[in-house]
Order: sequence, then structure tokens, then C-alpha cells
Amino acid sequence: MKKKIGIIGYGNMGSAIAGRIRDDYAVTVFDADAAKTSGLPAAGVAGNMAELAAAVDTLILAVKPQDFDPVLAELKTSVSGKLVISIAAGITTGYIEKQLNEARVVRVMPNIGAKIGEAETSVCKGKSAGREDFDFTMGLFAHIGKTWGMDEAMIDAATAISGSGPAYIFYDMERKGFDPYNISEEARQSSIKRLAKAAEKVGFDPRTAMDLAVNTSTTSIHLVQQSGLSPTELRRQVTSKGGTTEAALKILEAGGSWEEAAEAAMKRAQELSRS
Repeated sequence: MKKKIGIIGYGNMGSAIAGRIRDDYAVTVFDADAAKTSGLPAAGVAGNMAELAAAVDTLILAVKPQDFDPVLAELKTSVSGKLVISIAAGITTGYIEKQLNEARVVRVMPNIGAKIGEAETSVCKGKSAGREDFDFTMGLFAHIGKTWGMDEAMIDAATAISGSGPAYIFYDMERKGFDPYNISEEARQSSIKRLAKAAEKVGFDPRTAMDLAVNTSTTSIHLVQQSGLSPTELRRQVTSKGGTTEAALKILEAGGSWEEAAEAAMKRAQELSRS
């Protein structure tokens, strides 16, 4: 029998995750905006969050940070003993554990590459989660791309690189007028080098920094080529008002380096953090 996965939030990331895991798991979703799930089979859509939580083994919270507290309040009495996976930027496992004190919490940070199965996803577990929960989450998110296990202290840095990093590359494509279907090897290597330096600047060791840079750069280029969307549109999709990517882009628009942009993104993630 397929393991039952519930997803709260059916926006860009929630829908991308659902689409990639549906073949291997029994997926049910809920979104407060019914229009987002109107085209799905009725059997795969829950009527409310409590109903969804009661029906599944694992719950993925794919809602924006500003919408997070009402969701936690509604789930407080319905997630006892369940694995809860959060993709909300800046909200720590400790904060979620305080609100859902009988849930096992794992935090993940996927990026826009989930749309084409090439996400970069950072994974860390809270005190309430066990090794099996961590391993399960790593395997689950491997369906949407590459997974990276790390300490929670590095999640904000990962957000600045793999989360906001694609926007640096999309912005570069816009500014320099690159043809995304004909990216030169010189341009690709330049992106990798700059992103690796930025990753080291926010605290990653050189090897991890290079791995993140190579994968994030490659995925960003593939996304433009495969999505049919312009770099401008993709940049907009990863830029939330008041978020980490917006903070980074302000630096780039002022002529700053990718290292400075990554530092600004990490700082903004820390400012938004709830622990």
C-alpha cells in the first residue's frame, strides 16, 4: 500500500512536489484557494486541513511564511504522532515543534528546479524527528531533484544560494541579453565560479560550495530552456515581496557582487526567522 502524503498549499512548490511524487505515494492536497485545486480529481482534494491531517501519514506544509501561524493553529490537535515536513523559509523546526508539540518535524528548503525534477533541496531534522524520518524525507524529496542533508544552522545559507541563487542567474541573463538556448561554456563557468564564491562567503566549505554552484547553475539554465518561460518571468516567480531573493536582487541592481547578494539574502532569512 502506498504511503499517504498530504500537502497543504498548492502553489508553485506544492503543485510541483505533488506532480513528482504522485506515482509513488497516495497524495491528497488542500489549498485555502479552492481555484488552485479545482482541476484535480475530487478524491485527491481534502475539504479542510484537519480532514487532510487525519487521513495521511505525512503532512507537507507548503505555505508561505506569512500564512504559517494560522495553519499551525488549525493543525495543533490533529497531527499527533505524524511526520510534518515544512518548506517555509525562515521558520525553524523548534518554532514548529512548540506549536505542534506531538508532531515529528523535518524542515526542507527546495528551489524552483522542482518544476523540472532538478530541485536543490536542503534537509534538516528537528529534535522531535528520528533518523528514519530524516531518511524518509531525503528519499521523498529525491523525487524532485538532489537532496542535501545539513545542520539547521546552514539552512539560511542554503536559502541564499540554492533558493535565491537561480534569480542571480536569471538576472544575469536579462542584463547581458544571453540567449538561454545558446549559453556559452564561458558564461556557464562564470556563473558557477561566482556562485561558488558566494556559497563560501555565506559559510559553505569549498567542496560543498562548488557542488551547490554547479547544480544550481545547471538547473537554472535547464529551467529556462525547458519551461518556455523567460528569465524575467522565472526571476519573478522566485522573488517574493519582502523575501530573501528580493533583498539579494536589490544588491545586484545597485551593482553589487553575487557574494554581497548572497550575504543580503542570508541576512534577510535570519531577520525573517521564527524560532
